[in-house]
Amino acid sequence: MIMNEDLIKAATLARDKAHAPYSKFHVGAAIRTPSGAIFVGCNVENVAYPEGTCAEAGAIAAMCVAGEYEIQEIVVVAGGDEPSSPCGGCRQKISEFSKGNVVVTMVATGGSTKAVKVADLLPGAFDLERLNAGITVADSK
Repeated sequence: MIMNEDLIKAATLARDKAHAPYSKFHVGAAIRTPSGAIFVGCNVENVAYPEGTCAEAGAIAAMCVAGEYEIQEIVVVAGGDEPSSPCGGCRQKISEFSKGNVVVTMVATGGSTKAVKVADLLPGAFDLERLNAGITVADSK
């Protein structure tokens, strides 16, 4: 489960562009799609905290703007000695555009890495199948 170095480099460069004046916690993400294209994002904070954007969400948005909708690989780079996992919302976003066997590699600037599959990162993910299973004829009227 070793991630390609080009994705780590792209996520690291994206992290360098993060706007995190409040938390000082800079994060970068890089996604590779089946076409081989790489899309990056960085966290962008706002003084009204809930209005910020996560790095993973930014990379996913860039991917969608380019007309691609499937994550083949993803790397998330954050500061510290231990890798940081994507937040719950980003786990759901990653799951939306990935198959369960897609690898999420988390890299700490201190050098340690951790790789997990999307299915392990968000077990029991809420997906389209579950959504459709919960819709009844009466609900759709």
